[in-house]
Amino acid sequence: MCRSKDDVASASLDISKGREVLPTNVKPLHYHLTLEPDFEKFTYEGKVVIDLDVKHDTSSISLNSLEIDIHSTVIHNGSKKVTSSPKLAYNEDTQVTTITFDETIPAGSKAQLNQTFTGQLNDKMAGFYRSSFKHNGQTKYLATTQMEPTDARRAFPCFDEPALKAEYTITLIADKHLTCLSNMDQVSETEIQSKITGSMKKAVTFRKTPLMSTYLLAFIVGELNQVETNDFRVPVRVFATPDKDIEHGRFSLELAAKTLDFYEKTFDSKFPLPKMDMVAVPDFSAGAMENWGLVTYRVVDVLFDAKTSGASTKERIAEVVQHELAHQWFGNLVTMDFWEGLWLNEGFATWMSWYSCNKFYPEWKVWQGYVTDTLQGALSLDSLRSSHPIEVPVKRADEINQIFDAISYSKGSCVLRMISKYLGEETFMEGIRRYLKKHAYGNTKTEDLWAALSDASGKPVEKIMDIWTKNVGYPVVTVNEDTSSNTIKVKQNRFLRTADVKPEEDKTLFPVFLGLRTKEGVNEDLTLSDREQEFEVPDKEFFKLNADHSGIYRTLYSPSRLEKLGQAAKQGLLSVEDRAGMIADAGALASSGYGKTSGILSLVKSFNDESEFVVWSEILSRISSIRSAWIFESESTRDALKSFQRSLVSSKAHSKGWNFTPDEDHIQAQFKALLFGSAGLAGDEQIIKAAQDMFAKFKGGDRSAIHPNIRGSVYAIILRNGGKEEWETLFNEYLTANDADERNSALRSLGRASSDDLIKRTLSLPLSDHVKGQDVYLPLGGLRNEAKGIEALWDWMSSNWDAIEKKCPPGLSMLSGVVQLCTSGYTSEEQLAKVQKWFEGRSTKGFDRALEQSADGVRAKSKWLSRDRGDVEEWLGKEGFLGKEGKL
Repeated sequence: MCRSKDDVASASLDISKGREVLPTNVKPLHYHLTLEPDFEKFTYEGKVVIDLDVKHDTSSISLNSLEIDIHSTVIHNGSKKVTSSPKLAYNEDTQVTTITFDETIPAGSKAQLNQTFTGQLNDKMAGFYRSSFKHNGQTKYLATTQMEPTDARRAFPCFDEPALKAEYTITLIADKHLTCLSNMDQVSETEIQSKITGSMKKAVTFRKTPLMSTYLLAFIVGELNQVETNDFRVPVRVFATPDKDIEHGRFSLELAAKTLDFYEKTFDSKFPLPKMDMVAVPDFSAGAMENWGLVTYRVVDVLFDAKTSGASTKERIAEVVQHELAHQWFGNLVTMDFWEGLWLNEGFATWMSWYSCNKFYPEWKVWQGYVTDTLQGALSLDSLRSSHPIEVPVKRADEINQIFDAISYSKGSCVLRMISKYLGEETFMEGIRRYLKKHAYGNTKTEDLWAALSDASGKPVEKIMDIWTKNVGYPVVTVNEDTSSNTIKVKQNRFLRTADVKPEEDKTLFPVFLGLRTKEGVNEDLTLSDREQEFEVPDKEFFKLNADHSGIYRTLYSPSRLEKLGQAAKQGLLSVEDRAGMIADAGALASSGYGKTSGILSLVKSFNDESEFVVWSEILSRISSIRSAWIFESESTRDALKSFQRSLVSSKAHSKGWNFTPDEDHIQAQFKALLFGSAGLAGDEQIIKAAQDMFAKFKGGDRSAIHPNIRGSVYAIILRNGGKEEWETLFNEYLTANDADERNSALRSLGRASSDDLIKRTLSLPLSDHVKGQDVYLPLGGLRNEAKGIEALWDWMSSNWDAIEKKCPPGLSMLSGVVQLCTSGYTSEEQLAKVQKWFEGRSTKGFDRALEQSADGVRAKSKWLSRDRGDVEEWLGKEGFLGKEGKL
């Protein structure tokens, strides 16, 4: 585990030390795996034959297994049987089965391990598991897989480490009416007598895979419908269970075919498998999983119905599909050596999804949204003391799930965006092509990527980028102006949201690409590599650092310079990314004591003429941060902040309206939706009335009365201003709506109800049979918008802990999310002490990082309030928002 005292890593850190890995005496070459699921007992029968290369003289074989009952084990050395009755010992802590036998198998020879076993077709969304759906009033089941990071061992005994690549031949035994899928295409189907039922079934065998890691293996058995296209060089198919309209897979299908073709050309590398399947899985813990040739998705992340889903859902699906397909090369063809290299997979796939989305849908202007989405997500988490380096040392299997976070995904992609700007996009891509060509079917470390980029560019990439990937955090860059000359002094220091950086935490000097924007253009050649340096500025009347916010840092200007930048924004001298990023920086710096909160409130007030969606998204995000920190303050202050929000957005929301045309501009549709929801939830009477009118028609049977772009906002406004009848209408919508997006909107809104009774009813849902394990978060989030909802969340979690642990096991990622939802809304040291006291003596294994990050966030809010409570009240009074309804 990597706690704060170990967070500052040096570039020479050996991240492989102390890993719990399997012995290297044997290496797997090929698995022949046969599985037959039993949908009555929720178990499966399995047989695995593993061909091994013996590296050292050995009388033992160790491999991973978890919750598997091994019945028989036979070992051969060449054609000779070594043993059929070896000793088996299982280490529950390391999830390793060790097989020992008397005879020594000599190095350089080949061995074969043959095991039969029974596994659990579990409901944990891990390994080989069951997923349920209702069709024609019947509950039916699908057997599917989720192996990443370390759950292949839950499906079958295996060498479950990413570097131990092997080939796989999969055979699935199933009833004849069921569809069987795996990574490769089917090569044979025979009739066979079931060992489970004695009846005749089919045995479907798939083509042998290329060399690949265990975590990318996948197999599915169940009732599935499909759509297919031949627009790509190999068949591309989308599958869904029969309760879904398979035609809703068309958008993803066509996008996938185009994306695969684009990636082949961009990477100069053929997609190496004979087909690409994508499957909508009813129970799925993540958003999607990049299994090679058989990508699995949460239903809402692959099926799209333009009648019931809005612009933001379409963009999300495009991003997810392109992310997973990027992995087919970056992650699957070339795989990280071990899990500290997770960022190589996720950071690149995140960057590539934005890159390709921008090529396919330039009108979406996704790089603008990148600044407020991916970059801010990374900067937010990385401003906590409990953050971790991009390359985080991973020792044990139970630590891995916790690093599937905004550092590996978002900060990782931001580092790649930064280096792509530094090298130039085409040079960067040439480095990627060389990397993929050199390491195809192999495993790599981060330095292999840097070497390829250095080779393509002639620049010392590793020397620069190691500092960014091996160290935690990022700097705040302070700009001091010399009034007597055309120079600025620029200084870097570690940035922490809690504003209490210790000297030993501020030793890393990052190479900061300054990206100086002036009226003459952008100078990309300036780099701050020392603690403090002086740079010349052509014209002090207008300049800005971090042009377009591709650099990973916050910039601190003097109040007078910030005011000048505000004027420059109005004069059109700043890009959309500049304006959004400047507001984000000012907000983050104010909240951590580098300025006053009144300063950010004045700054956003001065942006009332701003016309761009992305900038408004960041403005409202910063106001939301203030309101969240002030959520336990006096009612008069909370109401005043709400009035201020109304004063900013109401007239703009009324002007833009909330009607949507069939050919509505993608960005304008999201802009209208943002303003409508923000004004309505801040108490705008006209919008509340409009929401109530729409809801009345919807309740009366007109399902088109609420446009999908504003559905979630209408539901939230209705519940905030309604009661039991509205709650029950939306709960029924959750139970009965056909579309997953519609159901999720209803479930997500229920926490907005504010009566004690309805809060209690909402909190009865996550652990009930009504809510799938994948959706436990959805009803919880809305409760964080009121102080009593935050208290209710904590009471619910602390009273139902055993049941929560059962539904969201600590080894999987969901428990971390639930713990953060139920603890991070607090704002005082006293509340934090209550949480910490409750966890004393309880195991936090599997979510300790999430708990510490939540605690850091609470500490930051507590300090912010201590500094600026009076400042905010004074500003709200001076501006006329205290005790008034606000200026509309």
